[in-house]
Amino acid sequence: MNEFIITKVHHLDTHKLNLLVDESTSEGFRHLKRLVTDYEAGTNKFDLDGEALFLAIKNGNIVGVCGLNQDPHSENIEIGRVRRMYVSPSVRRFGIGRMLMDSVIAEARNYFQMLVLKTDNPVADLFYRSIGFSVKDDSENDTHLLQLA
Repeated sequence: MNEFIITKVHHLDTHKLNLLVDESTSEGFRHLKRLVTDYEAGTNKFDLDGEALFLAIKNGNIVGVCGLNQDPHSENIEIGRVRRMYVSPSVRRFGIGRMLMDSVIAEARNYFQMLVLKTDNPVADLFYRSIGFSVKDDSENDTHLLQLA
């Protein structure tokens, strides 16, 4: 049985992300390595008002991650940013990305009026549009947005 748990973490043991970092790097992605680097340096611990970090866990192993930050590219405190979304290739197409995003969106509704994100990945673009995000063409910092209120 494929049972996945989505959990909000208040402290991240970055060593437990090593497998995901390696997988993402082998796919040509740098964002999980940056998540670990920023977290360890203290520059992004997902601990400001409204921020959160969610993990997808299967059989005790982290198989996905997605973060929520205040948007660093905006002075508007009502805008949140989806950050560092990644799901292990071995468990893709099981709805984990959707479960992670459902958790991020539910959390964001408590603090923000809008969510934004940036991706240049065509598969990610289709995914985000499938869950209600709109394409945002007027910004170099954002490619997608979701109105929350």
